Amino acid sequence: MKYPKKKGDSRKDEGSAGGGWEVVYSGFVLILLCFFIMLSSFSSIKEAKIMRFVKSFVESVSILPGGLSADGDAAVMPDSVDMVDIKSPLAQTHANLKALAEGIRQRNDVAVSYSPKGLVMRLSNHTLFDIGEAAVSPQGIPLLKKIGSIIAATGHEVRVEGHTDDVPIKTARYPSNWELSTARAVNVLRYFIQIYRIPSERISAEGFSRYRPRVPNDSPANRARNRRVEIVFINPDIAGRPVEGGP
Repeated sequence: MKYPKKKGDSRKDEGSAGGGWEVVYSGFVLILLCFFIMLSSFSSIKEAKIMRFVKSFVESVSILPGGLSADGDAAVMPDSVDMVDIKSPLAQTHANLKALAEGIRQRNDVAVSYSPKGLVMRLSNHTLFDIGEAAVSPQGIPLLKKIGSIIAATGHEVRVEGHTDDVPIKTARYPSNWELSTARAVNVLRYFIQIYRIPSERISAEGFSRYRPRVPNDSPANRARNRRVEIVFINPDIAGRPVEGGP
């Protein structure tokens, strides 16, 4: 025999069903709160990564006495990483890097700066090579030794980039500036691998010919600035990604 429900039971059922939307709504609000907390933390996470990169590099180059000025000029870097804005050139973060360019600063042949891709160490071609040649010259070996010791002391990915000016070259060995710039980068890479046993998966080489100039090729002085090798300590945030903006 079936008995009709009491009115009290009916109100109880309706109350139970009606409270369900509150549970769903509370869960939705909680999810939104977590989402916005994650968004706000992304910027601080990225900043922390950059700071770890800077600190690890600074600690690794403590093998060098003295320091290095930004872009090879007379500006002196502060001694403490905490004093430096992360967005400023990495060359200004530690005085120990200054020794690398101390002996050749007046010729402005070595410069260090920090870019979004990482630490960039820029070397004029005539400090490493004879004109029209890709073999590292004897006078370039001492400089590569200092740089090689830094690379060996770090765990960062490194890329060696070769650049020329817009004056064409055409020889049996180097039909164009593409071959010359690439051969120079590869020879520097080979030196680091052979002498300092840098793991091959950590280092790469690229040649850009005349297509990545620093300044317009409109004077002998500017052409000399564009003839260079750049050694890039890759920012860990972009390590492993393809190079953007090909020539």
